[in-house]
Amino acid sequence: MIRIKCGDSNLDPMPIKIGIIGGSGLDDPDILENRKETHITTPFGETSDALIEGEIAGVKCVLLARHGRKHDIMPTNVNYRANIWAMRNLNCTHVIVSTACGSLREDIRPGDLIAPHDFIDRTTKRAQTFYDGSENSPRGVCHLPVFPAFNDRTRKLLISTASELGYTVRDGGTVVAIEGPRYSSRAESNMYRQWGGDLVNMTICPEVVLAKEAGLLYASIAMATDYDCWRIGCESVNVEEVLKTFAENVVKIKKILTKAVENIAKEDWSEEIESANQCVCKNTMSADM
Repeated sequence: MIRIKCGDSNLDPMPIKIGIIGGSGLDDPDILENRKETHITTPFGETSDALIEGEIAGVKCVLLARHGRKHDIMPTNVNYRANIWAMRNLNCTHVIVSTACGSLREDIRPGDLIAPHDFIDRTTKRAQTFYDGSENSPRGVCHLPVFPAFNDRTRKLLISTASELGYTVRDGGTVVAIEGPRYSSRAESNMYRQWGGDLVNMTICPEVVLAKEAGLLYASIAMATDYDCWRIGCESVNVEEVLKTFAENVVKIKKILTKAVENIAKEDWSEEIESANQCVCKNTMSADM
């Protein structure tokens, strides 16, 4: 059973281990050296697939295919709790992910990369917390603050890594998370735009929330693959279009994430990790308090 360590702070340098969760097209185990498959059964069930442990430039990493390596798990049925719990169980300190999104803005074009900073959750069927009162869950109720939603230091590092490689990543964006697996109606798409959404996606929630609840430093590289259906004169989004755009640009995301692993490992994250853990401790209520 994993417990967030509360109490006295420990700011000694911590060994970095990075979880990578890949969406469509970014679950290639060949990015890892010395890899081995690990199967973990969590208190919340099975992970989407085997976890592939290995190294990138000598940095320990864990790779997981969000939808399974056969891409046969629809967004609602992804076991987000098991996936994030397993990352924590394997002592990951960071989780960096890729995700495909529809663009809700004219200036975010298909193929563009974005490092989102916030979300609007429109999902309705997904477990949002580890602290659910079940026998094997952590004790108490966690009233998790989700500002900032993403770990900003990790997010900024992904942006600077992209720049180092000669790629442009948009700094910030609000992702509207929808249940799926269907795409939006035009009325919904326009409503999300009025709300201030920049992207629409089916997997960012509850993944980002659970990562924060697990004390992990989480950031995402999102790729705009289409204009959803709000844009007059454009063909409505379809799977063929999404996969084509993603395939044409996925190499950029692979290079950014693998180089980011090296760059993350060069820095001391002890204070950031401690702060992430204390955030959970300070916002969990239980009879032990």
